[in-house]
Amino acid sequence: MPAIVVVGGQWGDEGKGRIVDLLAQKANIVARYSAGNNAGHTIINELGEFKLHLVPAGIFHPDKLCLIGNGVVVDCAELLREIEDLETRGVNVRGRLFLSDRAHVIMPWHRLIDELDEKLRGEGAIGTTGRGVGPAFVDKVARAGVRMADLVDPEALLSLLSFLVPYKNAVLEKLYNAAPLQLESVAEEYHDYGARLAPYVADTSSLVHQALKTGDTVLLEGAQGSLLDLDSGTYEYVTSSVPSSLAAGAAIGMGIGPTQIQTVLGVFKAYNTRVGNGPMPTELLDETGRLLREGGPKPEYGSTTGRPRRCGWFDGVAARHGVRINGLSSAALTRLDVLDPLPVIKVCTAYRVHGEETESMPAAGAALAAAEPVYTELPGWQKPTAGVRKFEELPPEAQSYVRFIQDLLGVKICLVSVGPERDQAIKLERII
Repeated sequence: MPAIVVVGGQWGDEGKGRIVDLLAQKANIVARYSAGNNAGHTIINELGEFKLHLVPAGIFHPDKLCLIGNGVVVDCAELLREIEDLETRGVNVRGRLFLSDRAHVIMPWHRLIDELDEKLRGEGAIGTTGRGVGPAFVDKVARAGVRMADLVDPEALLSLLSFLVPYKNAVLEKLYNAAPLQLESVAEEYHDYGARLAPYVADTSSLVHQALKTGDTVLLEGAQGSLLDLDSGTYEYVTSSVPSSLAAGAAIGMGIGPTQIQTVLGVFKAYNTRVGNGPMPTELLDETGRLLREGGPKPEYGSTTGRPRRCGWFDGVAARHGVRINGLSSAALTRLDVLDPLPVIKVCTAYRVHGEETESMPAAGAALAAAEPVYTELPGWQKPTAGVRKFEELPPEAQSYVRFIQDLLGVKICLVSVGPERDQAIKLERII
């Protein structure tokens, strides 16, 4: 069976991890293909709550193979922490998790430059997670990176570091007026990482090709929201991931061809959230925004940074943009239960920019920042939905809301979640 891609249709934090966790039951391989540990997925199951930043969400199914593709940049310390936490809590990882030998490594200068550059930008700061992910992708494109294949080869690693450490020290000292790094300590630290991660390093592209050839189902897990894409997102307030976390980036990030992808599922929240800086036309700074942030069993605070998420009404203009740039086959709608207390729910169906109405997302950041949302008001249901397990048992107003969003997106909604637990997913259409 060809590959299935799961992507976030908004600015991230849509609940991709819990959807992947559900779909993984019927997949053979679950793989991450882009970004780094600036992304975070929260999974709740019988073992408790887990926050994953690098390990694919399919790891909780003992018969699944989990891969970290060549499109991911890897924080070695974070990955080892995740592996240790999973193993300690009863999740077997060894022999089930493999990491691409072509994946790039986040080095100590990447984190330093990330923080220092944000300070240098001042009011123009992007609002990064400070994990060094952006600078690691910059070095990947600049051909000044360290890959996992280098990390597990002590001679190759030392040769690379003998050039890179002085090179990056020049940047740290002359541009940022920061203290230099010591070659010996960097080499010792990363030699240790290489030795500890060596059992996990493999040709993941070959593993995926073999699986697809035998008819296995491969689930490709996008890490970040579509509106954070470097090309199609709200530039410059986007991520630096190369390849993109869009569906098109899945093939490159896993080392397969685009014809091997059959289905693209987009995940959307029933409202909008965003972390960090950048325009967000439907943002609410009032009591309703606070209710959306604090509502439901899992309040809206970033799983990676802990920062409070900016909250607002569902943005249909931005969501349709996400549908188009990913070529979605279907969609999942999450956190419907958060809207339960509201008497009236608004949905943005167009923008008004400098007096003119548009249904398209402006490319210019200034235009998007000036956009005023044009709303359609829908009746709320003011009844609890967390215990509902069939679509027809949802309050009529909730069913109407889901259908309204479906018509707005132009693709079928195949799943609606009313809480973070595995059994709080209402399936409308078959995905796998």
